[in-house]
Amino acid sequence: MAMEMRPEEGIAGRFVKAALDENGVLRKIAFTNDDTFNFAYDVMDALAEKTPDKTALIYVSKEKEEKKFTFQEMKEYSNRAANYYKSLGINKGDKVMLVLKRHYQYWFTMLALHKIGAIAIPATNILKATDYQYRIEAADVKAVVCTSDDKIPDAIDSIDTEGKLIKVIVNSDREGWNAFDSGIMSCSTEFPRPTGEDAVYAHDILFVMFTSGTTEHPKMVAHNHLYPLGHYITAKYWHCNKADGIHLTVSDTGWGKALWGKLYGQWMCETCIFVYDFDTFSADNIFKLIEQYKITTFCAPPTLYRILIRMDMSKYNLSSLQYCTTAGEALNPEVFDVFKEKTGFSIFEGFGQTETTLTIGNLENTIPRPGSMGKASPMYDVRIMKADGTFAAPGETGEIVINIENGEPYGLFMEYYKDADRTNEVKRDGYYHTGDTAYMDEDGYFWFVGRVDDIIKVAGYRVGPFEIENEIMRIPYVLECAVTSVPDSTRGQAIKATIVLTEGTVGDENLKKELKRYFKQNIASYKRPRVIEFVDEMPKTISGKVRRVEIKEKDWK
Repeated sequence: MAMEMRPEEGIAGRFVKAALDENGVLRKIAFTNDDTFNFAYDVMDALAEKTPDKTALIYVSKEKEEKKFTFQEMKEYSNRAANYYKSLGINKGDKVMLVLKRHYQYWFTMLALHKIGAIAIPATNILKATDYQYRIEAADVKAVVCTSDDKIPDAIDSIDTEGKLIKVIVNSDREGWNAFDSGIMSCSTEFPRPTGEDAVYAHDILFVMFTSGTTEHPKMVAHNHLYPLGHYITAKYWHCNKADGIHLTVSDTGWGKALWGKLYGQWMCETCIFVYDFDTFSADNIFKLIEQYKITTFCAPPTLYRILIRMDMSKYNLSSLQYCTTAGEALNPEVFDVFKEKTGFSIFEGFGQTETTLTIGNLENTIPRPGSMGKASPMYDVRIMKADGTFAAPGETGEIVINIENGEPYGLFMEYYKDADRTNEVKRDGYYHTGDTAYMDEDGYFWFVGRVDDIIKVAGYRVGPFEIENEIMRIPYVLECAVTSVPDSTRGQAIKATIVLTEGTVGDENLKKELKRYFKQNIASYKRPRVIEFVDEMPKTISGKVRRVEIKEKDWK
């Protein structure tokens, strides 16, 4: 019997229909095909009308100063910001780079740019002047909105833009810059929806996000105004956000995870978003804030969970928490098991990319399998494809691909901006090729193996790094590890383990011998690391993923 598609509850019911099975598991989903959909108007302003006094955003500064904003206030501040940006000459289609860390002005600005139809380009605050220059030139950026922190304005001022760049600064005044905080307060709280030639359409570019994972210039991933709808599943059925909840995703606004957990899907679920504007991560601070503000849902990258499980978590009251999730890189089963043992919470893993929304995940009312990314989202037709273009049988490793033969799902990127060759390279023959490898078991669960470029070929065997890392992570004094290849005169390649040890553990030759004994007992001979290196920290992307490619390149050079 076919499951009935019904409108979702709350504001989302205007745009989303879904069908759940008898166990409450999402099986089908469908979205509006309204060509004028605009998140800022159709969700945020609608919520301001529906629940004007409900708290939309709780912001806590690094000094622990608190600001709260209702949905009505978000509407008014975003309208002020839209009028302000228009007064500076920012119009539909203009590119605006945002370097705002976790400051609350980011949310005002994103909504304002959506209303104008300008294109947001989020960027992280840890970039160098040359990185900002590349982004400004590559994307033809017209304006930069940035924080006064971390010498970012100095970096922007050092770039020769011939005086053409509109510069806006928050939390400060600076010569040659427009002051956002005082500037918006002189502007109207009304910003009518644009019409005529200024009208904004669903298939217009919403934002461009620069990727973070390669040594070459990052790709520019362009998404349209339908992208926020794609994150409804992310928030409702993976984060399990509810209208009476408070959600915390640990993320800088400069990378894609912020769009997954700090903006679109959460407000479609009418959830309050919690923002902690820290400079340096402190698990102790995070746990205390969860306790103080009674945060209900939490998402962090696996790197942070690896830190958390080495702590004494018994001294914190986490009773308000209802759901914990992770994405960004694969979660080691050891981390899953220890976190559950210490807190009682399962970590519901998900998989996606800058180019997608949640593609694979352990959704609400499903039972996660430690180490598995979960099952395919009902929004995506996900397959495992072998190198010869055929589909893999259960248990066979291949590339994760998404079927786009009959149209592209909401949430899948439009294109690599200004790069048709790269776009055609990954969107070909009716499929989007993710570049990630995995296998699927008999029950439809996906198991991550590695990036296509991470696969190690040893004496005729193809070895994925993640399964070896999982075994090494079982060792109590290992905080992080990365498995890569090194040159070997006999095998062609040998396997190397780069390891970060827990505080107080001495990485000497005796420990290397101990590790090699462990490898011999627990890892098949052809998968066994022959080289061990201890490091103080891993090279990582701006989004916190371990950059195996950097380790590999150093060794092969």
